Amino acid sequence: MIRIAVIGAGSLTFTRRLMMDILAVPELRDTEFRFMDINPTYLEMVTNVCRKMIADSDVPATIVPTLNQREAIAGADYVFCLVRVGGLEAFRYDIEIPLKYGVDQCVGDTLGPGGVFYALRSIPVLLDIAKDMREVAPGALLLNYANPMAMNTWAVRRAGGVPVVGLCHGVQGGHWQIAQALGLPQEEVDYICAGINHQTWYIQVTHKGKDMTPYLLEAFEKHPHFSQTEKVRIDVLRRFGYYSTESNGHLSEYVPWYRKRPAEIKDWISLDSWINGETGGYLRETTEKRNEYETLYPKYMSGEVDMIHLGDRSSEHGSYIIESLETGRVYRGHFNVANTGLITNLPDGCTVEVPCYVDGNGISPAWVGALPMACAATCRASISVQEMAVEAALTGNRELVKLAVLHDPLTGAVCNPPEVWAMCDEMFDALAPWLPQFNGEGRTWPDIPQPNGGILRFPK
Repeated sequence: MIRIAVIGAGSLTFTRRLMMDILAVPELRDTEFRFMDINPTYLEMVTNVCRKMIADSDVPATIVPTLNQREAIAGADYVFCLVRVGGLEAFRYDIEIPLKYGVDQCVGDTLGPGGVFYALRSIPVLLDIAKDMREVAPGALLLNYANPMAMNTWAVRRAGGVPVVGLCHGVQGGHWQIAQALGLPQEEVDYICAGINHQTWYIQVTHKGKDMTPYLLEAFEKHPHFSQTEKVRIDVLRRFGYYSTESNGHLSEYVPWYRKRPAEIKDWISLDSWINGETGGYLRETTEKRNEYETLYPKYMSGEVDMIHLGDRSSEHGSYIIESLETGRVYRGHFNVANTGLITNLPDGCTVEVPCYVDGNGISPAWVGALPMACAATCRASISVQEMAVEAALTGNRELVKLAVLHDPLTGAVCNPPEVWAMCDEMFDALAPWLPQFNGEGRTWPDIPQPNGGILRFPK
């Protein structure tokens, strides 16, 4: 039996998906899950739904719910972080305050003013998780799903003192799109991605050994759906030569070209499908999902709404990593790890998303080499912002936060320096309850080296 702590388990949708993915592995069906959340109502709801799924699946897994983080982590083999620090209240400030200054964000959880301030409040929570892991779950692996991925995992590697890997599903989503655009079975399309989280690039796409990269632009331009919903990604593909893993609206936030003139934003987005560039689209989507959460709960419990069945496994990386570490079966995925010469034209020490292989000995990132120059240039601009934001989060340096936001590509395309300073001051004030480095508490964190020099080895 293994023990898995899920911190921020109150997300009904993701937590039940994660649990059922893990229980799809026969060797893991007696797992003990520790669900922890700060919201007792949501914790009770997700526990009840997941216990019903376990009972319906007739597996010996158990769930221990708790409001106490340290209690959840004690003795755990794996710790998942699913937290959204500040919830929707803070998220609204991330979007609405920058918008007053002309910075139009679709998602606002990775870069831009929203992403920077999201990191500032998430990093203290992640480092508290890491502290508990060092003290009551030594040797456990932290699997982080919380955004902003690059900054969060960078900070944990610097000051957490625990092994950490960052997980995202953008690569898998783009893989599906590419197969659809080419009209090929997804399982026959192979690929290699590399870059930084949400700015990762399909640097190699093949079908039965044939390079398909030269055919991608025409395929996406002619596709009846993607040609309308992925206009930013297609334009970048046209100019860079490589397709981005990230969704249309999200990608438009990381570069200075598509969202700086309000009248032109509509030329690059679609309002008839999900959040493909809509201003504050993910805030709207998340708010609607929260409201839907309470509506669906009784329907799940009564059986009116069907739930995930045992064996219905998603492409999320988490369960496959645990399966490989526990059974030795080999898995290849794209994870967020430290750049240790893996991408040669990005700075060492930053967080990169690269192919990784997992087996019973641990997680082995693959060497990529140099990214195409335009892809690397876009990544480097973001890495500079990330580096300053991480340093500011760990040290409480308020001026460095402003410099990070000033160097954000989209912000710089819209705001002058006095506007950036005023915007950040307003965000500091609004978000103060979640910023212990800047609200008078004066919290800082010294560097704590990762065990084994950061090498992700977990031999049984």
